[in-house]
Amino acid sequence: MKKLTTVFLLGLISMSLTAQKLTKDKKAIIASVENHKENLIMLSDSIWALAETAFEESKSAELLADYAEKNGMTVTRGVANIPTAFTATYGSGKPVISVLGEFDALPGLSQKAVPTKDPRIEGAPGHGCGHNMFGAASLGAAIAIKEQIEAGTIKGTVKFLGTPAEEKYFAKVWMVEAGLWDDVDVNVSWHPGANIEADVQSGLSLVDFIVEFYGQAAHASGDPWNGRSASDALELYTNGINYYREHIKPTSRIHYHIQDGGQVVNVVPDYARLWVRVRDPKRKVMLPTYERVKAMAEGAAIMANVDYKISLVSGIYEVLVNRAGGEIMQKNLELLGPITYTDEEIAFGKSIQKATGKPEVGMDSEIKPLKETEELPGGGSTDVGDVSWNVPNINLSVTVAPKDTPWHSWAVVACGSMSIGHKGLVYASKAMAMTMLDLFDDPKLVEEVKEEFKTRKGDEKYEPMIDGPPPINGIGG
Repeated sequence: MKKLTTVFLLGLISMSLTAQKLTKDKKAIIASVENHKENLIMLSDSIWALAETAFEESKSAELLADYAEKNGMTVTRGVANIPTAFTATYGSGKPVISVLGEFDALPGLSQKAVPTKDPRIEGAPGHGCGHNMFGAASLGAAIAIKEQIEAGTIKGTVKFLGTPAEEKYFAKVWMVEAGLWDDVDVNVSWHPGANIEADVQSGLSLVDFIVEFYGQAAHASGDPWNGRSASDALELYTNGINYYREHIKPTSRIHYHIQDGGQVVNVVPDYARLWVRVRDPKRKVMLPTYERVKAMAEGAAIMANVDYKISLVSGIYEVLVNRAGGEIMQKNLELLGPITYTDEEIAFGKSIQKATGKPEVGMDSEIKPLKETEELPGGGSTDVGDVSWNVPNINLSVTVAPKDTPWHSWAVVACGSMSIGHKGLVYASKAMAMTMLDLFDDPKLVEEVKEEFKTRKGDEKYEPMIDGPPPINGIGG
């Protein structure tokens, strides 16, 4: 009993200290998110159920844009020649603080909100990266700031950017090229995760391209000597890639997906196609690897006596970290404290961990100290990187799934439309809005963030890796 009483008292003291540190304006921010909470959850759950993939997120984008408009923001749809991209702004003058919202799903990850693998629709898409929560939480943060500008508490402009196709084509590259961040002082973003942290780690730069081989069809048994096999070239090419892996930097990655290797067994295939991706934490290392992998396609074509074609899909930069911004976010996370979970939510998390072969330890929402920035991080890639090379970016990760959950899997989808995911999106909305409030309140913070951005970027000139318009209707546009 004495131990429980001590824990209870310590909890009260902690809550009291947090309450003392929360300013009137930050309490108003939190109250705004709470006021919109049920609608934000409804938006997220609707987008979760729609599960629309890259450049097909018409209904998901419409839900978010309509809610922004309903709450008094000025919405511009179809920006950067992308039907599902939009902006929602409010206010005038400086500073201009933007916030990102993603909403695209991944193919083949349909899942019910249950802790065992059980598709809603077999083979259909699902939100295995939590982007249904991403867009809703970010819009909630933008609306909370809008209400403070409207009340006269702060001055400036808030800008929400609805950014589609992060999982496949990286639409932010075209949005950057269209100048949508040209007037922005600082950008704020978050990503669903399995822990809460002010994210001061980078990601991997990458380039995506399509390789096509063109040969001559013939009967595979009757007269194969009259054929020139495109699939022979494809196999020679993938073998070349795989032999090359020994000779690239340990930090680099090469992936490929065979999209067409021929249609039937008794025809020498006259066409073959694969999607290739090259990554590295540093773009300057990734680019020479990319050039070498491209050159290998010509070698494969020569050996198989076929023609070939390479088409750039898009490419993205690594994230340019901003620790000054991370420190602002960190203070707000410490003000908010960890997310608390019910016994039922912890049991749900443990069931997912059991089903995915992970230790059954439940949820992790502890607020940890700000980490050191790694020089060569692993992990994935994001087109937030391109934004971060054009405007200072402050990033956040928030728990929406159990610890060690496999990402891009049914397990994340399962959490995305139940209370674990709901708590994460509400928390992210508050943390981002509080951080944005600090930037509106204190011009010195904005200058510190911008100064670090200039120092880290140095003399490097940003060069978007796109060729032509966005591929709205598939490869090549």
